[in-house]
Order: sequence, then structure tokens, then C-alpha cells
Amino acid sequence: MARTQASIGAVEAQIASNGERVDPDGFRLRFCTVCASNNNRSMEAHLRLAAAQYPVISFGTGSLVRLPGASITTPNVYQFNKTSYDSMYKELEAKDARLYRANGILNMLDRNRNVKWGPERWQDWQVGLPRLDHAKEQGSEGTEGGVADIVITCEERCWDAVVDDLLSRGSPLNRPVHIINVDIKDNHEEALVGGRGILDLADSLNKAAAEERDLKGAAAFDSGNASSRASFDEKVPEIIGEWQERWPNLPAVWTLAWF
Repeated sequence: MARTQASIGAVEAQIASNGERVDPDGFRLRFCTVCASNNNRSMEAHLRLAAAQYPVISFGTGSLVRLPGASITTPNVYQFNKTSYDSMYKELEAKDARLYRANGILNMLDRNRNVKWGPERWQDWQVGLPRLDHAKEQGSEGTEGGVADIVITCEERCWDAVVDDLLSRGSPLNRPVHIINVDIKDNHEEALVGGRGILDLADSLNKAAAEERDLKGAAAFDSGNASSRASFDEKVPEIIGEWQERWPNLPAVWTLAWF
């Protein structure tokens, strides 16, 4: 993705595809986007949600960060949580600037380093631990408490990894969280389309949540417990079904899990 396209996308992300604009002073759900390496699909969605003023964090579920190399058998491999997007960019630019600019990797990393420091691994995320050291990241405002209301994965194996990981944690916070997979092919073009679809879904979910919050009261709804959000939780499958009609090429899967 070209840098100019990223800038245009950030502006376009202010408006959902269904034409509804996010109220900058209104209630906003907290989102988490997830793909394998926290580089392409989850970061495009992270950027779009942040540009639309949603609180958002992002992760990868792989054991290592893998980016395409000179051949299919020689990927560039990095560690989660320890390698910045900027250092990846500089390394690959020095290795073969022409190749990595042509295949879109440098443009992708340039976008990413302007969103946050580096790729994070889902399995290492300590849910509920304050994220005060992420204050400079796009979309960080509202995520300081270290929880999310909606997790959107970009591939079914990532959805499986997230659901399995949450089951193994044993729900220490007893807090419901919606896990939605929006299946997106791992290339730059499909990531752009997927990012627009995810923003549209986010707007639909947020609209319903805001309405329920008005009925239940801000204090009760914002506590995040199951009883105060039950009516919203029950609406989520229907919202996804309506969204799926607008985005038939982005197959979705949903479940309710627990932090």
C-alpha cells in the first residue's frame, strides 16, 4: 500500500461505508484487531478504527513475525514485542530497497511505524494490565485500562487461537468480550477492503451499544459485567448478519468469550 493511499484511507475512515459518522464526543466501544503477524490486516484495521476515533489495540497470534523475503522459503523473521516497525523498515531497506518497495513491504512498515512502535503477540497480552506506556500510539486513548469490548480477527486460525487462549486463561476478570472473525486474504489490496468492512461493522456495533448504554445507564454499562450488557450481547449476532449482507465477500464467524 502506497503512503499516499494510507493517508487517503485514514481520511476516508472517518465515514463508515453505510454513511454513518462516528460522534467524536459520544460513546465508543474499545476494539482489538488481530492477524498472524500484526503487520498487514490487523494494522490496516487498527489505522482505520483509530482514524475514526475508536479506542483500538492490535496483536498477532503467530509464534514469530514473518514477512515475505526474496523467495517463499526465505521469509524475514522477527520477534514479537522486541522488534520495532522502524527497525524492520530500515533493515529491509538496506537489504534490498527495490524488492521490498515493489512488493509493498516497505510501504506497509512505513504505515505501521506511524501507528505504533512494533508488533505485539496476543498470547503475551496481560488483559486488565494498564497500557500506560502505549500513550503515543494511534487509537490509544480509551485503551489505558487494558481491556477491549470487541476483538476482531482477520483469519479463522487467528480466531481459533484467540478463543483457545481465552479459554485457557479461565476468565479471571469475568468480563464478556465478543470475538468476531472477518476473513481477509493476506495481501495489501484485500487488507484495504477488509479495513473498510471492519470499520463499517464497528460503527454498527457501536451504534447499538450506545443505544443500550442510554437505556441501562452509563455507569452500569461501562462496568462491563454480563448483566449490564446482556441486551447488547444478544443483538450482536443480528448486527453481524445485517453487516454480512453488505459485505458478502468477507465471511464472518462470531462467539461470546470471557476475559
